[in-house]
Amino acid sequence: MSVESAGLPAQPREPVVLVLMGVSGCGKSTVAALIAGRLGWAFEEGDSLHPQANVDKMAAGHALDDEDRAPWLERVADRIEARLDAGENGVITCSALKRTYRQILGRRGSAVQFVYLAGSRELIAERLATRQGHFMSSSLLDSQFADLEEPGRNERAIRVDIGPAPREIADDIIHTLHLC
Repeated sequence: MSVESAGLPAQPREPVVLVLMGVSGCGKSTVAALIAGRLGWAFEEGDSLHPQANVDKMAAGHALDDEDRAPWLERVADRIEARLDAGENGVITCSALKRTYRQILGRRGSAVQFVYLAGSRELIAERLATRQGHFMSSSLLDSQFADLEEPGRNERAIRVDIGPAPREIADDIIHTLHLC
């Protein structure tokens, strides 16, 4: 597995919220649920915080723009902050495609750790082709990759290759971040 990190402390500061990020179909929900289950942390699916207008737009095959995403990002950031204010650890999913989005989500600084699930367009397209029951149209994958700004070395993020099995990915994230 390929895990690259930047700015990681030797021990996580408590509390911490992990934001599993990446394009649709990279495995955010699956890996986040595994991490949360293993650590006994709260898990929240960031897609559930989209306003209905966003869901309808994506289901119709139209990409969201920054204006569409703004209220959703604020909701996700509010959930992150509520968890931290309660003194609790947590895991939340959010595509967080652009650096400006991550700045909104990570405004609490070191208490927010991004985990970028990275994979090739081809692999993710294969996964999306078999996924059922999700509002995100596979036709929007190109727009997601076009918007994607991979986290830089000066961001509080680790980069994780999505090739291995989800359980192995989750275990490696937990180990890399010294969470157990």
